[in-house]
Formats: sequence, C-alpha cells, structure tokens
Amino acid sequence: MAHEGSYVWQLRQDVGSRLLLVPGAQVIALDDEGRALFQRRVDTGQWEFPGGAAEPGQGFRAAACAELAEETGLVAPPAELVPFASLSDPEYHELLYPNGDRLHAFGLCFLWRGAHGRVRAEESEVTEVAFRPLADPPHPMSRSAARVLELYLEYVRTGDFQAF
Repeated sequence: MAHEGSYVWQLRQDVGSRLLLVPGAQVIALDDEGRALFQRRVDTGQWEFPGGAAEPGQGFRAAACAELAEETGLVAPPAELVPFASLSDPEYHELLYPNGDRLHAFGLCFLWRGAHGRVRAEESEVTEVAFRPLADPPHPMSRSAARVLELYLEYVRTGDFQAF
C-alpha cells in the first residue's frame, strides 16, 4: 500500500498491482532503556519497524529519516544512523498488500540509539506505536520485521554487517 501522492503511489497509477522493485529503508530506533520502537500497520494490523520506500532524490539515510519522522514524529540526525543489514531476499521482502499490490523491497536497515521525543502514530499508515524490549516484541509481527530483528540480533552478536 503506497501513501497517496508518494512516488510508489504515482507508479501504481500506471502499473496497477504489478510487482515493483523498490529501494527503501527501515530503522530500529532504541530509546535510552534499549527498547525498540515498533508500529502497528493500518492495513495489516501487524507490527513492524518504521520504514518505507525511498522518494526521488533520496538516499537510504534520507529515506530512513523521512519515514521515521513521517510515521512516528521522531527526528533522527542522519549521521546517527548506523547501517547494520540489507534485506532484499524475496522470501522475506517480497510483500503482498491487502489491496493486491506487490512489492519487492530492497532495504537498508539502520540502528538509531537514544531515540527520544514525542512519539505519535501517523494515522493513515499506523494505528499505534510502542517501545518494547527486543526480547519481547509485539505480536503479530510482520515476516519482514521478524527477519530484520533476527538480522539485528546477529549483528549485535557478531559485529558484522548482515546482507540478505
């Protein structure tokens, strides 16, 4: 599901629900207590990390910052985002939306420590937001978010960038 007026939304006007290949970014935003920010999607009811498709002229960091701000109201300085994984494996990141739209996302995953400020859900895409311990994420969680969490935990364990 594309946010009305976005680049992906504009493409959908021409190609319908056909599979699109789209770059984007996701952010695991940790507060001072080490809890991660999760958001529940309007369209599926599943929990995931803030993120989304890049717009024309955006790199991965800019897309991550823009999506985080749009969906949660939090403003992350781009220099504070630490890339920890890429996720493009279609097993986890080919998405089928309830309206029939198909998207294969090629995402760069970032970590942002010290998330603070007033958090709010962007009502057209997000029903609620919550900080939760990574060991106790909310459910139901999207398949791609569960994979991003696995990649993050492996990054923490090894210190190695994860590419899948």
